[in-house]
Amino acid sequence: VQTIRKSIPEATPSNVEFPAATIADAPRFSYRGAHFDVSRHFFPVDSVKSFIDMLALHNINTMHWHLTDDQGWRIEIKSLPELTELGSKRDGTVIGHNSGVYDSIPYGGFYTQDEARDIVKYAADRHITVIPEIDLPGHMLGALKAYPNLGCTGGPYEVWQIWGVSEDVLCAGNDSTYKFIDTVLGEITELFPSEYIHVGGDECPKTRWAECAKCQAKIKELGLKSDAKHTKEEKLQSHVIHHASDFLASKGRKMIGWDETLEGGLAPGAIVMSWRGEAGGIEAAKLGHDVIMTPNSYLYFDYYQTLDREKEPDAIGGYLPVERVYSYEPIPADLTAEEAKHIIGVQANLWTEYIPTFAQAQYMELPRMAALADVQWSSAPKDYKKFAARVPQLINHYKANGYNYARHMFNVTGTLTPDTINHAITLDLMTVDSAPIYYTLDGTEPTEASLLFDKPVQLNGSTTIKAVAIRPSGRSDVFVDSVSFNKATSHPVTLVNAPHPRYKAKGGQTLTDGKFGTNGYGNGDWVGIVGSDLVAVVDLEAEEEISSVTTRTCVATGDWVFDARGMNVAVSTDGKEFTTVASEDYPAMAMSSNSIYTHSLTFDPVKTRYVRVTVKPEIAMPEWHQGAGRPAFVFVDEIEIN
Repeated sequence: VQTIRKSIPEATPSNVEFPAATIADAPRFSYRGAHFDVSRHFFPVDSVKSFIDMLALHNINTMHWHLTDDQGWRIEIKSLPELTELGSKRDGTVIGHNSGVYDSIPYGGFYTQDEARDIVKYAADRHITVIPEIDLPGHMLGALKAYPNLGCTGGPYEVWQIWGVSEDVLCAGNDSTYKFIDTVLGEITELFPSEYIHVGGDECPKTRWAECAKCQAKIKELGLKSDAKHTKEEKLQSHVIHHASDFLASKGRKMIGWDETLEGGLAPGAIVMSWRGEAGGIEAAKLGHDVIMTPNSYLYFDYYQTLDREKEPDAIGGYLPVERVYSYEPIPADLTAEEAKHIIGVQANLWTEYIPTFAQAQYMELPRMAALADVQWSSAPKDYKKFAARVPQLINHYKANGYNYARHMFNVTGTLTPDTINHAITLDLMTVDSAPIYYTLDGTEPTEASLLFDKPVQLNGSTTIKAVAIRPSGRSDVFVDSVSFNKATSHPVTLVNAPHPRYKAKGGQTLTDGKFGTNGYGNGDWVGIVGSDLVAVVDLEAEEEISSVTTRTCVATGDWVFDARGMNVAVSTDGKEFTTVASEDYPAMAMSSNSIYTHSLTFDPVKTRYVRVTVKPEIAMPEWHQGAGRPAFVFVDEIEIN
């Protein structure tokens, strides 16, 4: 029926005729989910229902509803009224990425139990199950504001105005905590008839527990001891999660938790939602537990969907285009056939720290939700071009329903590849449907009278590229990129210290690719390192006279990404013995200085072949930062030598 529904033209005449056909279809996975966070930003009932309609259109049968967090408690619990009276409200919201600047506008909202029942019925009428999440024992400032006796310190607590992970969590040594969990989950099971109830279990710092006399007494009472795999505090969290799981089992329900619930031992029958990559899901499957795959690297729809962030609404970071979502294979290759049966589903997550409106939520979901649906439903071999050819028919439905959707997948995509033999940059342009591409290399706007792209182009000097795809249905957005040549461009570079495995940026080769990174350290342009200096040796491959070196750093203080504290330039003719020619230290980073920074060192002209550039990170995050004392990241995108 849904296949027929989606084949109806968007402008429906009074009678629709279908050719005779047989539809033989069935989903690959029984659990096909989409997660909706309403804690960071609240969405009214009609928006939630519209989200459910979007799921129905995509054959998605589960809405994971994230109802509680440090930034607000969003579901009425009648026997604990202050959860919504106090815990649903915050005094303001941080502006940008934990900048330290706040809007001072009171913010709040929650769903009554009648509204929750209405939403559950609305979803059920569309064959969709609503799974609620009460995130515990961490992410609980909404509850602690209402009932401070549930915390280790007794408060006072405030509902957080910033994003991130608070160290204030439920006190695991307090008997009232377990009564609170039972009370909340008791009312939740009455509201939601779903087989599964999600209890979170993620990102629970153990700082307070390590210092709390009650928690340490509970650890002693339970006989918990640290071992090579888990600390006694991690085992204490396992005890809390086991309690929640046992309570749900007594109500005939099953518990889902994020992959941190593996720490200290899983509760019997618990289902694991693997978000920190696939490792947690693999471990759980090997232990015989059912798993829902939701790795952030493929299925976090709060990530940017284009590298051109200047025109995009603010997002948490990362880069997740439609093509990458579509490419995801949920069954890890290292599972046996029997273990693979425990992968029961796939889900994409939408966290709403930077999504204040429902129109923006739609924009972040669509058409990535179409790629998700294909992953969840189909076991056919991947073919992105065939998938892309099907999407326009679905977009007709988006238009008919008034959905706000992203159009990036039909834009021109371009790659700039260093040619280390000719010391040039190779430009390649493409579209998913091989639409004609017209381009310019002088920064002017491309038209049908511009150059028609038919093969890769070699660039030998600083250039601004603009390109557009022109179809009968109209023009795509204009692709814009540029390269800036200097003496380092397209020459090999070696990193002395290993970068962070998630931010290797082609092993450091992006440092001399002539391309400046955009304002987002996770887009593949930036080399990131933590805990040591970023040391890069550029081989100019012949002796050159140089007198300056410039680097750029990307700063996002809320994400533990800070500016350099110093830079050093050393030169060598043999690549072994280096002599320092310039060095400078920089002042400490201010809290609100999220941006891209340029650092240049000039020196007397010197002839050299090898140039070693050292960028020194902050030794540790400063006192004002929530992660004070931890090592800080530093990110660099390009080394210019002149």
